[in-house]
Amino acid sequence: MHIADGVLPTFVAVGGYGLTLAGVSLSLRAVDSRDLPKIAVVTSSFFVASLIHLPLGPTSVHLLLPGIVGALLGPAALLSITLGLFLQSLLFQFGGLTALGANGLMMGVPALLCGWIFHRFRGTTRIAHAIVGGLVSALGVLLAALLLALLLATGGDSFLGVARIAVLAHVPVMVVEGVVGGFVISFLFRVKPELLRPIQRQQQP
Repeated sequence: MHIADGVLPTFVAVGGYGLTLAGVSLSLRAVDSRDLPKIAVVTSSFFVASLIHLPLGPTSVHLLLPGIVGALLGPAALLSITLGLFLQSLLFQFGGLTALGANGLMMGVPALLCGWIFHRFRGTTRIAHAIVGGLVSALGVLLAALLLALLLATGGDSFLGVARIAVLAHVPVMVVEGVVGGFVISFLFRVKPELLRPIQRQQQP
């Protein structure tokens, strides 16, 4: 789910950069230096997991992880995802640099929304965490796929068919990520519950 260079109209690419940079700036304000190791680990996991592509017709699918990233990082999710996408584009040519802003929005906005939903409704028990974690993991894929289709549609009629296929292709990914997300959140709740604490800047005494 990486949009390549030349697919999006110039105004969409430029607007995507503007919105993503504004969002990253807000993410940086929410980050405390003590959370940097956690952000680094989550970003690395996102970077590696979304590198593995499986071709499916004119598009390809891979793990997205916006739900898990949002649940673990909260407001820092957009920063993490944008950094991961930038490194993928720079090192492996996955996605275009001119489309980086749009790709960041496509993955980062669902992550932010899923993070808010997770911390709002996760409850206090391990089972509740697992259920909500699984649901937001699946929701993150759905939202990202819909945003991908919307962005591709701005490229003209020739991309409408690809947009429809991209959404349908990510239905199985949504199911897989829902299961994976539930297990990951359940595991972290049992062995390292502090990792599920939302990131926020600590108040200075």
